Amino acid sequence: MKRSCGSRGSNTTTTNNSSINNCDKVERKTIEKNRRMHMKNLSMNLLSLIPKDHFTTSKDALTQLDHLDVAASYIKKLRGRIEKLKQRRESGPSIEGVREDASEGTMTTATTAAATIGVRLPVVEVRYQDRHLEVVLIISSNSSSSSSSSSSNSQKRRFRFHEVISLLEEEGAEVVNANFSVVGDKVFHTIHSQAVCSRIGLEASRVSERLKKLVF
Repeated sequence: MKRSCGSRGSNTTTTNNSSINNCDKVERKTIEKNRRMHMKNLSMNLLSLIPKDHFTTSKDALTQLDHLDVAASYIKKLRGRIEKLKQRRESGPSIEGVREDASEGTMTTATTAAATIGVRLPVVEVRYQDRHLEVVLIISSNSSSSSSSSSSNSQKRRFRFHEVISLLEEEGAEVVNANFSVVGDKVFHTIHSQAVCSRIGLEASRVSERLKKLVF
C-alpha cells in the first residue's frame, strides 16, 4: 500500500512538472509572438514616415530588414541636406543686386505695379505651387536719408533679410536663390525656394502671416 502511495506521488510530481514546462513554452511563444508583432508595427510606422519618391521598389516587396535599410538611407540623406542648410545659413544664399527702371519692363507685374503706383510699404507676397515657393518683399530704400542714416538702415535691412531666410528654413523651405532690385525709393526682394519634403510640402498662408509679423 505504501509503495502504491509513493508511486502516485511520483506520478503527480511528474505531471505537475510537465504542466509547468508546457506553460513556460506557451508563455515564451506568446512573448515572442507579441515581440514580433510589435517590431512589425514599428517597422510599418517607420516606413510610413518616408516619402514615396525615396523607394526604388514596392513597399510590399520589402522585408523588415529592407525597411531598416531604406530608413537608414533616408536619414543619411536628410543629414546631408541639413548640413547643406547649415552651411547655407552660415554663408547666406547668393544674392544678386541690380538697379533698374520700371520702364524697362524686366520686372514682374507686381513689381512694376508697385513701382509705378503708390503703395503702402512694406508689401509681402507669397506664391506656392508644385513645391516651389516665391516670396516678394517690397520695402522702402530710404534713399533720401543721410549717408550715416542710410548705412544704419541698410544694416537693419540686411538683418531682416537674414531673418526672412531663417524663417523660410524653419517652415521647411530650401532657399534656391534670392535677388533684389532698387526702383526709386523702393527695394524689391525676391526669394525662390522649394519644399525640403515633397510629402509634407509648405503652408503658404502660415509663411505669409509670419513674414508679415516680421516686416511690419
